Amino acid sequence: MTAKPAAAAARATVYGYPRQGRSRDLKKAVEGYWKGGVTADDLRRTAAGLRRANWRQLADAGIHEVPTGDFSYYDHVLDTSVMVGAVPARHRAAVEADALDGYFAMARGTRDVAPLEMTKWFDTNYHHLVPELGPDTVFAADSAKQVAELKEALGLGLAARPVLVGPLTYLLLAKPAPGVAPDFEPLTLLDRLLPVYAEVLADLRAAGAEWVQLDEPALVQDRTPAELNAAARAYRDLGTATDRPKLLVASYFDRLGDALQVLAAAPVEGLALDFTGSAAANLTDLAAVGGLRAKRLVAGVVDGRNIWINDLQRSLATLGTLLGLADRVDVAASCSLLHVPLDATAEHDIDPRIRRWLAFARQKTTEVATLARGLAEGTDAITAELAANRADLASRSGSALTRDPAVRARTAAVTDADGRRSQPYTERAAAQRAHLGLPVLPTTTIGSFPQTDELRAARADLRAGRIDAAGYEERIKDEIREVLSFQEKTGIDVLVHGEPERNDMVQYFAEQLTGYVATRHGWVQSYGTRYVRPPVLAGDISRPEPMTVRWTTYAQSQTSKPVKGMLTGPVTMLAWSFVRDDQPLGETARQVALALRDEVNDLEAAGTSVIQVDEPALRETLPLRAADHAAYLAWATESFRLTTGGVRPDTQIHTHMCYAEFGDIVQAIDDLDADVISLEAARSHMQVAGELAAHGYPREAGPGVWDIHSPRVPGTEEAASLLRKGLEAIPAERLWVNPDCGLKTRGWPETRASLENLVAAAREVRAELPADEG
Repeated sequence: MTAKPAAAAARATVYGYPRQGRSRDLKKAVEGYWKGGVTADDLRRTAAGLRRANWRQLADAGIHEVPTGDFSYYDHVLDTSVMVGAVPARHRAAVEADALDGYFAMARGTRDVAPLEMTKWFDTNYHHLVPELGPDTVFAADSAKQVAELKEALGLGLAARPVLVGPLTYLLLAKPAPGVAPDFEPLTLLDRLLPVYAEVLADLRAAGAEWVQLDEPALVQDRTPAELNAAARAYRDLGTATDRPKLLVASYFDRLGDALQVLAAAPVEGLALDFTGSAAANLTDLAAVGGLRAKRLVAGVVDGRNIWINDLQRSLATLGTLLGLADRVDVAASCSLLHVPLDATAEHDIDPRIRRWLAFARQKTTEVATLARGLAEGTDAITAELAANRADLASRSGSALTRDPAVRARTAAVTDADGRRSQPYTERAAAQRAHLGLPVLPTTTIGSFPQTDELRAARADLRAGRIDAAGYEERIKDEIREVLSFQEKTGIDVLVHGEPERNDMVQYFAEQLTGYVATRHGWVQSYGTRYVRPPVLAGDISRPEPMTVRWTTYAQSQTSKPVKGMLTGPVTMLAWSFVRDDQPLGETARQVALALRDEVNDLEAAGTSVIQVDEPALRETLPLRAADHAAYLAWATESFRLTTGGVRPDTQIHTHMCYAEFGDIVQAIDDLDADVISLEAARSHMQVAGELAAHGYPREAGPGVWDIHSPRVPGTEEAASLLRKGLEAIPAERLWVNPDCGLKTRGWPETRASLENLVAAAREVRAELPADEG
């Protein structure tokens, strides 16, 4: 059947695009600026060149309306804080002295001033800076960045649409500023903020904007009636402002639910909705509210968060249904393409049979443009594209590369007993204390130590053939000995080998597991200048041979202190990969868990007494709707217990989580049944310690006393003060002392100084304890 052309020619658009450039040019320029080797003008020129290249690529691919304002030196939520004048008091002097340096000071901190808190952007692996607000916050419009970037795009002759974080989402992401009562609700500042948004909108209209997009992903979460009323009031006020462009309110990552009726009734000209994954329910909900008869609908039918090719025929069917529900329908990816790599055609090392199934940002823009053309001109206009797409989809669904009967038989045989330790925690704890002989307030680190230029050079030399495997291994051994020696001299109690052989905590394991595919150029921004290459989970998972035992055993042979074995947990292996979309996530997690279980058992057999299975992604993968939480947490916690359930009682199992809101998953943390958990706590001022105490968490915990995502070196008294605050919630016999996260992104000078201060703080507070505790 040939689809009929749309009544109004459909347009293709996207909400955002990867910022880094083909060779991570932005990362290099920003870090060069921090080091003093790149001037501010050079940095600005690099950024402008990247924006131009992105817009031209989008236009060449057939995108009719390009986004502006999505580009950022560090983070788009931080950019919004600058746009509305919400600069923390402690950073105002730096911002007034130099806007660019002050901007980076808010993101990274300085020697004397702490940065803004950082957390996950909804359920993605992108981190944003958390706005700090209080009853005394005074907002002031600063639209310079947004106006300048719009003018750049218009100057290239392009149709452009500025994209801003919406006022509801901005306030709902914010936290009370330090010193403000913790029960302060930033949303109470809405009436103060809206005039500032109205001023920015007026500035953008004056600069030539026909449309402005206001992103409100917070509305896809469960929202109270008061919050929904606030949304209605916000878009009533902005929608009835006289001096403004047309408004497109966008949501993504999940279904809008009750908020859909609010936005459908608002006096705005358009809505942008996600129709992929769980957000496909937006289609039914949209029909239930009577559609958007007088509005533009931008339909996100191409998955902006995963890397598999789109089913074009299915998306066209969705778009065809939507034609009857809106005044006009345009085509987009489901969210910003910030969350996927740039170009799949650069991946020459991937099996061509798999590469044909992949769509990175460039391929997704082509898919969006193809769908828009098919919707506007009929399917006869895209006959060749549809045929090629059907062939690629069939290739994947019938491929032996995706299924391993042995793996499937093993997962089917799993029983409840496989996921349970042989003794309860109280008995295990006694056995572990006797076996390990650690002091009260034991000190440790999270796992990784600085990845030096020498280590990166060694890996490059190995790849280029300048050294052989034996030469490379000697360099790794030298680094392990240096890391161990430093820890022993500093007085750390439970050591790590520093992970010098690992390129990334997920990629390292993915490269040794069947079913995973590693990319060479698939960089995705995690935060600031930190980029990762999420591997692609294409088939069933198994572990052909041990992955970490050799290096952990070598490290243990160099010291009498316990050395932790370090693994990445099954949920994080999924969350920080591009997962397969052809089977339930829980089934994939069980496969990964069984592969890791083999590794845990081999580590124990080799004499490793402390094994850490990191799950920093447990919270970030939590579905955005509460109704979906229980099903997710059931398979997520089961997969962790399946990984760790086979060890002896005197083997101590650690886990680690960082940079998330933990309060709503404390029960799940408990359900993991780990012996020790380390968590981010420095930027959030030990908030998680209180959350654990309120829950009655019965095991050991190490809330971090050093924020490793900032170059600041915390003094001994600063760390000791945090530790004392932790003791108010967690008894000394169950409290560990550690940084927030791994140290691979830090340099050796700050690492040495900070860990020396951390150990000194532990000793100081240890000495303050009553005799029967210390």
